[in-house]
Amino acid sequence: MDLTQPPMNSGMSLGFLSHISSPKNSNWSSKIADDSIAFQIDSRAGDPLNPLPSIPLQLMDQQTENHHYNHGVKVNLNEIEEKDVELQLLGHHMTFKRKREPDSGSGSSSSSCSSKGSRVCSNEMESRRNAVRVWGNQSLQNADPDIFEIMEKEKQRQYKGIELIASENFVCKAVLEALGSHVTNKYSEGMPGARYYGGNQYIDEIENLCCERALAAFGLDSESWGVNVQPYSCTSANFAVYTGLLLPGDRIMGLDTPSGGNTSHGCYLPNGRKVSGASIFFESLPYKVNPQTGYVDYDKLEEKALDFRPKILICGGSSYPREWDYVRFRQIADKCGAVLLCDMAQISGLIAAKECASPFEYCDIVTSTTHKSLRGPRGGIIFYRKGPKLRKRGGMLSYQGDATDKYDYEEKINFAVFPALQGGPHNNHIAALAIALKQVATPEYKTYMQQVKKNAQALASALLKRNCRLVTGGTDNHMLLWDLRNSGLTGMQFFYNLLYFSILSDNYVYFMWMCAMNYAYASKTFEKVCECCHITLNKVTIFDDNGNITPGGVRIGTPAMTSRGCIESDFELMAEFLLRAAQIASSMQKEHGKSLKSFLQGLENNKDIVELRTRVECFATQFAMPGFDG
Repeated sequence: MDLTQPPMNSGMSLGFLSHISSPKNSNWSSKIADDSIAFQIDSRAGDPLNPLPSIPLQLMDQQTENHHYNHGVKVNLNEIEEKDVELQLLGHHMTFKRKREPDSGSGSSSSSCSSKGSRVCSNEMESRRNAVRVWGNQSLQNADPDIFEIMEKEKQRQYKGIELIASENFVCKAVLEALGSHVTNKYSEGMPGARYYGGNQYIDEIENLCCERALAAFGLDSESWGVNVQPYSCTSANFAVYTGLLLPGDRIMGLDTPSGGNTSHGCYLPNGRKVSGASIFFESLPYKVNPQTGYVDYDKLEEKALDFRPKILICGGSSYPREWDYVRFRQIADKCGAVLLCDMAQISGLIAAKECASPFEYCDIVTSTTHKSLRGPRGGIIFYRKGPKLRKRGGMLSYQGDATDKYDYEEKINFAVFPALQGGPHNNHIAALAIALKQVATPEYKTYMQQVKKNAQALASALLKRNCRLVTGGTDNHMLLWDLRNSGLTGMQFFYNLLYFSILSDNYVYFMWMCAMNYAYASKTFEKVCECCHITLNKVTIFDDNGNITPGGVRIGTPAMTSRGCIESDFELMAEFLLRAAQIASSMQKEHGKSLKSFLQGLENNKDIVELRTRVECFATQFAMPGFDG
């Protein structure tokens, strides 16, 4: 029937009202539930000043009975079954259809759910939440046992071994905690105060504090120097400087890689192949060390620079055990009109502790890694001059009177770091770097760096006493280069046979190529023997007396084992271990010939190697590992 039309014989109408449209004066309006429907009976014959109240009819399940009366009509919906219900109201037959519960798999969470259904929905959602919580709070050991097992092996390798790689170090526990902290969760593209994302107020505080500590660690005035701590590595830092200050194809000039330079300063293979981005996108020309002395040949450097006219002249390298003549570099840079960049990655810790000459007085830009001798997390850093430009005078820099002529490095370098080359910075690294830089400014760190130098000199002295040949005859910093060509590893009889054949065939080029291959084999076999004995170091190229490049040496550094508490006498014992490893390598070369595959197979279960490894482990495990528990 049409309930919206009143019966002709009753003079009454019946309509539907929602609870929000109940009369203001009705006592029922405050009692009607959200899911109810009210009937309004309108009688034309009724008193207009005393209208009949609306009758709420609850159509949903309720925990308690809902009884409503009006003019003798009682409706109890709790007693309504699932089937259709017929009622008689004011003489009219009416049929009510009860609302069905949604299917259990529908996932409906609307307000029409019953209490039981609501509890089911709530339990399901809580179960999903708990599943995410459990997954997000698992320990490494439980979350990924495979990775955990490999990492534990690496932990034991570090603990049981002797670490002599010059570019490695052991960070403190506070740095490890920062690296594994929650700040790694935040995305922070841009510079402090100008981020591309919200919620960076505390990240800004961390980065600003890190920058302040970086300047303080090297004694720099914030009015004259700025710093960017966002680069992911020193290679990234160097390339950011090139990108900010140069155009593609512009010229740079750095130490030749075989002479101890870094590939990020430009690097070509003998066949002319460009190795690094610095050589791919820019034109690079290297300068070299004197093959007789191992020192940088500054006269030839100046001659090359004046002909080549680089826009950036680079001092600093990866394998150079002596001081850098920054005054001479400044003079050469001024003569050829170049920006002077120092890559102090290897020696930044020594410079901060004033145990090496500082480049900041003479250079325009200084870059560095943040680990190595600085003993921080792995990353890069860029220092750049700002404010009024300086006047060059006798290799020194002094302020000019005209304050309007200012350095423009800051904006160019910062833009090159982001957005030109990188995305969001690694905030966990920046926080860890801030911790390390705070330590760098302490007297304890200076004492530590002094011990690093003492240990390097003690190791160098111990090797020299045993007739080992060191490039430049020693060291001024934390590293030394051991020339293995006179250690018996190269097999002199092989040389005599090869030389005799070369003279007969008049093939000097073949002789030199085979010499280089032999030296490479010597350094590789020595490195492998050391590795099997739990001593880690790395191969380097060496200039021979005729200026030919041969990978016949190893680089040895002292920061890592100094971080574990080793002093001079300990490094003298390490020299004995190294010499014993050289003897084993030489003996195995004679046994297995020039086949590297045969040599490597001979390393397995070699009794001499097992004996030396046992000695090394007994020695190394005396010293605690920074940051390791127990």
